[in-house]
Amino acid sequence: MILYEYPFNERLRTYLRLEHLFRRLGELMPRAHPLDHHYALVTMFEIMDVAARADLKADVLKDLERHKHQFDGYRGNPSISEAALDGVIGQLDHCFAALNGQNGKAGQALTENDWLMSIRSRMGIPGGTCGFDLPAYYAWQHHAPQERQHDLETWAASLGPLAESVYLLLRLMRDAGLPQKVAAERGQFQQNLPQGRTFQLLRLALDPALQVIPEISGNRLIVSVRLMRQEENGRLAPSTEDAFFELTLCA
Repeated sequence: MILYEYPFNERLRTYLRLEHLFRRLGELMPRAHPLDHHYALVTMFEIMDVAARADLKADVLKDLERHKHQFDGYRGNPSISEAALDGVIGQLDHCFAALNGQNGKAGQALTENDWLMSIRSRMGIPGGTCGFDLPAYYAWQHHAPQERQHDLETWAASLGPLAESVYLLLRLMRDAGLPQKVAAERGQFQQNLPQGRTFQLLRLALDPALQVIPEISGNRLIVSVRLMRQEENGRLAPSTEDAFFELTLCA
């Protein structure tokens, strides 16, 4: 199954972008080739760009606090394990303390490293990190893989609290959704959302054997999915066949 996700607000868009970048960084750092470590740095700088939004840290802290109050409300419920509850609340407290204890935005410590910032300023220029442009960076790429990995881990450490918090918030949100099997008649699906509930994320699981691509749109009142087929020229054309997929709405 291919899982597609559609955020209903800008805050969730930012969280999903950060998750995507953190996962990429986690894939690239353990590798040994200098090119992988170059793109690990590119990814690190992209994370800093996304995290530069002034209210991001405050939003994440508010969401962590909101989830903690929500789970605290389950205390004394006989159908909920107190040990499991303590575990989740402990994770929320840990993430809150780590992120709140950081000064400034995520990755701000990296901006004080002049060598890294000189690389960052050249990465926006096509071919700007050639050896003749940045000889010190070229020399670093010839260091032993273990040395480069250690440097990357040191630099990425300042991004860790944000990564852990975003991972936890998205996991809790996804786990709270209930999947339902739905049908797209002649490639079209539409569903009114229940009033009184605010959904933040839509998840759509689609069998790749159907060879269709979903175009998702939605707001607080309605969601719509149109299934498309990719033609030989690369263009997308509407599918007119019935199809089933799994839909999950996460509040």
